[in-house]
Amino acid sequence: MNQQTQPSDYLILSRGQWDKNASRDEIQAVIDRFYAWYDRLVSEGRIGPGHRLAPEGKVVSRQVATDGPFAEAKEVVGGYWFIRANSLEEAARIAAENPCLAYGLVCEVRPLDLTRASAYALTNETPT
Repeated sequence: MNQQTQPSDYLILSRGQWDKNASRDEIQAVIDRFYAWYDRLVSEGRIGPGHRLAPEGKVVSRQVATDGPFAEAKEVVGGYWFIRANSLEEAARIAAENPCLAYGLVCEVRPLDLTRASAYALTNETPT
Protein backbone atom coordinates (compact mmCIF):
# COMPACT_ATOMS: atom_id res chain seq x y z
CA MET A 1 0.00 0.00 0.00
CA ASN A 2 1.45 3.35 -1.10
CA GLN A 3 1.06 5.86 1.73
CA GLN A 4 1.06 9.49 0.64
CA THR A 5 2.14 12.37 2.81
CA GLN A 6 -0.78 14.41 4.11
CA PRO A 7 -0.51 18.05 3.01
CA SER A 8 0.21 20.56 5.79
CA ASP A 9 -0.05 24.31 6.09
CA TYR A 10 3.14 26.39 6.02
CA LEU A 11 3.14 30.03 7.12
CA ILE A 12 4.67 32.42 4.63
CA LEU A 13 5.85 35.77 5.97
CA SER A 14 6.46 38.44 3.36
CA ARG A 15 9.43 40.52 4.54
CA GLY A 16 11.41 43.47 3.30
CA GLN A 17 10.72 46.48 1.16
CA TRP A 18 10.55 47.16 -2.56
CA ASP A 19 13.79 47.89 -4.41
CA LYS A 20 14.49 51.62 -4.16
CA ASN A 21 15.41 51.84 -7.85
CA ALA A 22 12.14 50.24 -9.07
CA SER A 23 9.57 52.63 -10.49
CA ARG A 24 5.98 52.69 -9.22
CA ASP A 25 4.89 51.26 -12.60
CA GLU A 26 7.32 48.33 -12.22
CA ILE A 27 6.14 47.70 -8.67
CA GLN A 28 2.48 47.84 -9.71
CA ALA A 29 3.15 45.40 -12.56
CA VAL A 30 4.76 42.91 -10.18
CA ILE A 31 1.92 43.37 -7.68
CA ASP A 32 -0.53 42.55 -10.48
CA ARG A 33 1.52 39.43 -11.34
CA PHE A 34 1.54 38.48 -7.64
CA TYR A 35 -2.26 38.61 -7.43
CA ALA A 36 -2.59 36.52 -10.62
CA TRP A 37 -0.17 33.95 -9.10
CA TYR A 38 -1.96 34.09 -5.74
CA ASP A 39 -5.46 33.73 -7.25
CA ARG A 40 -4.33 30.75 -9.34
CA LEU A 41 -2.93 28.99 -6.25
CA VAL A 42 -6.11 29.76 -4.26
CA SER A 43 -8.22 28.22 -7.05
CA GLU A 44 -5.95 25.14 -7.00
CA GLY A 45 -6.31 24.84 -3.21
CA ARG A 46 -2.54 25.28 -2.77
CA ILE A 47 -2.62 28.56 -0.91
CA GLY A 48 -4.90 29.78 1.85
CA PRO A 49 -5.98 33.09 3.21
CA GLY A 50 -3.52 35.81 3.93
CA HIS A 51 -3.33 39.55 4.00
CA ARG A 52 -1.06 42.53 3.93
CA LEU A 53 -0.38 44.01 7.34
CA ALA A 54 -1.20 47.63 8.20
CA PRO A 55 1.82 49.81 9.05
CA GLU A 56 0.65 50.66 12.57
CA GLY A 57 0.74 48.28 15.50
CA LYS A 58 2.09 47.67 18.99
CA VAL A 59 4.99 45.68 20.38
CA VAL A 60 3.95 44.17 23.71
CA SER A 61 6.33 42.83 26.37
CA ARG A 62 6.12 42.31 30.11
CA GLN A 63 7.31 45.86 30.74
CA VAL A 64 5.36 47.96 28.28
CA ALA A 65 3.40 48.25 25.05
CA THR A 66 5.12 50.52 22.54
CA ASP A 67 4.23 51.79 19.10
CA GLY A 68 5.54 49.50 16.42
CA PRO A 69 4.82 47.02 15.10
CA PHE A 70 8.44 46.22 14.38
CA ALA A 71 11.09 45.38 16.92
CA GLU A 72 13.61 46.65 14.36
CA ALA A 73 12.97 48.37 11.04
CA LYS A 74 14.99 45.75 9.15
CA GLU A 75 12.44 43.16 10.29
CA VAL A 76 9.52 44.63 8.34
CA VAL A 77 6.81 42.00 7.86
CA GLY A 78 4.46 43.19 5.14
CA GLY A 79 2.01 40.31 5.04
CA TYR A 80 1.35 36.62 5.48
CA TRP A 81 -0.49 33.68 3.96
CA PHE A 82 -0.53 29.92 4.17
CA ILE A 83 0.71 27.46 1.57
CA ARG A 84 -0.67 23.91 1.56
CA ALA A 85 2.16 21.50 0.65
CA ASN A 86 3.46 17.99 1.29
CA SER A 87 6.81 19.21 2.68
CA LEU A 88 8.76 22.29 3.69
CA GLU A 89 10.77 21.93 0.47
CA GLU A 90 7.62 21.92 -1.66
CA ALA A 91 6.26 24.96 0.22
CA ALA A 92 9.56 26.77 -0.38
CA ARG A 93 9.42 25.92 -4.10
CA ILE A 94 5.91 27.38 -4.32
CA ALA A 95 6.94 30.52 -2.38
CA ALA A 96 9.97 30.92 -4.68
CA GLU A 97 7.56 31.45 -7.59
CA ASN A 98 6.30 34.68 -5.98
CA PRO A 99 7.01 37.40 -8.57
CA CYS A 100 7.65 40.00 -5.83
CA LEU A 101 10.93 38.31 -4.90
CA ALA A 102 12.54 39.83 -8.00
CA TYR A 103 11.83 43.31 -6.61
CA GLY A 104 13.31 43.10 -3.12
CA LEU A 105 10.77 41.23 -1.01
CA VAL A 106 11.71 38.02 0.80
CA CYS A 107 9.49 35.14 1.87
CA GLU A 108 10.09 33.24 5.08
CA VAL A 109 8.55 29.74 4.99
CA ARG A 110 7.74 28.18 8.36
CA PRO A 111 6.04 24.89 9.18
CA LEU A 112 3.33 25.10 11.81
CA ASP A 113 3.97 23.26 15.07
CA LEU A 114 0.52 22.05 16.08
CA THR A 115 1.61 20.61 19.43
CA ARG A 116 0.81 22.51 22.60
CA ALA A 117 3.68 24.42 24.19
CA SER A 118 5.61 22.79 27.03
CA ALA A 119 8.33 24.20 29.26
CA TYR A 120 10.08 20.83 28.86
CA ALA A 121 10.17 20.78 25.06
CA LEU A 122 12.89 22.27 22.88
CA THR A 123 11.13 25.05 20.90
CA ASN A 124 11.79 28.45 19.34
CA GLU A 125 11.21 30.07 22.73
CA THR A 126 13.56 27.78 24.69
CA PRO A 127 16.62 29.71 25.94
CA THR A 128 19.90 28.54 24.45
